Amino acid sequence: MTDVLGRTGDGGVSGALGTYRARDGSAGAPVRIDLDGPHAALVVGKRGYGKSYTLGVLVEELARADGVSPVVADPMGAFRMFADVPGFSVIEEPRVSANALSPRAWCELLGLDHESAVGSLVWQAAAKTETLAAMDEYVWNADVARATRRAARNHLVLADSWDVFSPDGLTAADRQSAATILDCSGYDAAPMNAVVRAVAEDLYRARVTESVATLPWLVVDEAHAFFDGIAGPALRTIVTRGRRPGVSFVAATQRPAALPDVAVSQSDLLVSHRLTSRADREALARARPTYMHGSFADRMPETPGSALVVDDATESVHAVQVRTRRVEHGGGSPSASELADG
Repeated sequence: MTDVLGRTGDGGVSGALGTYRARDGSAGAPVRIDLDGPHAALVVGKRGYGKSYTLGVLVEELARADGVSPVVADPMGAFRMFADVPGFSVIEEPRVSANALSPRAWCELLGLDHESAVGSLVWQAAAKTETLAAMDEYVWNADVARATRRAARNHLVLADSWDVFSPDGLTAADRQSAATILDCSGYDAAPMNAVVRAVAEDLYRARVTESVATLPWLVVDEAHAFFDGIAGPALRTIVTRGRRPGVSFVAATQRPAALPDVAVSQSDLLVSHRLTSRADREALARARPTYMHGSFADRMPETPGSALVVDDATESVHAVQVRTRRVEHGGGSPSASELADG
């Protein structure tokens, strides 16, 4: 029998994760991971030990599953290899609609106090219009002090310069038919965070209003860069409140110590590859469940591809060898010898 991590009952959608790993390193029984219900998952590991590789395995399985729609925020271009794979859509320099962001998000995006004159004007523009151009027109025609209008428009010009907002931007409804990779590697931190904030808010809102029929999975690589930016509030909402509407979240990072505590403590599935930083190990130790015997340090995997999986659903901890990917891994580093041979 194949075990399914992340669930206590029988039946439902699941994906192949790999095999159990015996003490001598040999492969044991197959192990799958639950994709049927909503989850908050965390995949961690230092560079070169399989964090992005495992993330790719999860994305492959999500793309094959019925009833779910994965969206991957890819800040490093590590998932470009999926471009030619049926069932995947890789979008380079993705754009979102301005109204995918809430009025509060617009103020946070532009660094404005929503109670200030300028922040209040931007809030009203975001609440009453649907495009960035319409927001600018609203501000231009507002019956407020000229200096307030000018300051608000300057902030909107900055947002426009990022070239990430479009009336034809992606919506949650657009992302139901294929696994979507958002290649944000061409963006700086601010526009990249704007895209992820808009996508996260849109997915959550779509499920709260039940305007989409599939269950979204938001997968974010290098998640610390987004929790630390303006995307952070939207990601925290999904982590803490996504279960009820059915929005799942998978965060991957080399630096779990850089994540907010809630991102670690609220994860019901933790896949840990090797970590050597004391701060990163301590971040996991602070969230160690009571049913885990011993410390993370004592059970830390030693080799690439091996992982320690902590499963809150069954209150169990497992040593797992992640399966071989079907799609070539694009997250490795180039070498001088490979370039010379080419």
